[in-house]
Amino acid sequence: MSNKAALRELQQRLAERMQASPETTLIASWLAVECAGVGLLFSLKQASEIFAPVPIQPVPYAKPWLAGVANLRGGLFTVVDLAVYLGLREPAPQRAVAAQARLVAMGSELNLNCALLVDRLAGLRSDEQLPLAPEQPAGPLPRFAGALRCDEAGRHWQEINLEALTRQEDFLHIVA
Repeated sequence: MSNKAALRELQQRLAERMQASPETTLIASWLAVECAGVGLLFSLKQASEIFAPVPIQPVPYAKPWLAGVANLRGGLFTVVDLAVYLGLREPAPQRAVAAQARLVAMGSELNLNCALLVDRLAGLRSDEQLPLAPEQPAGPLPRFAGALRCDEAGRHWQEINLEALTRQEDFLHIVA
């Protein structure tokens, strides 16, 4: 009898715990990527598909951050080396693309066949996982730089507004 009572008590405690714990479903809002060791966040509303590295054909006399063009799903896409564009890394002629690098295509609503070359994906994140950092950067930031967020480990992640990025004059004249 004591085993039955203990089992019933355990079941009751588990049922109480399950009812007491709030059901929280985290909804991803951000695609977290890294460029030259810097954590960046793209809104899932503005980023589209993610592609493994493919051959990128260089474009002569282009800006140093324009890696070239690539065939992605049968479409011709301009490829921008985001780390070079942001000034996080010096341009290198014919830089070998690392195996963990990815191409992140802009969302179709941006009307731009452009993909950003990032060093690696860091996964999907929700607003709950990345609250706003207590201290925001001082001084002027580019218009495409959103808020600074911080994860539970204390690492900072910079929001990048892809729509505002595509409206930068130097970006727009080369990519469009």
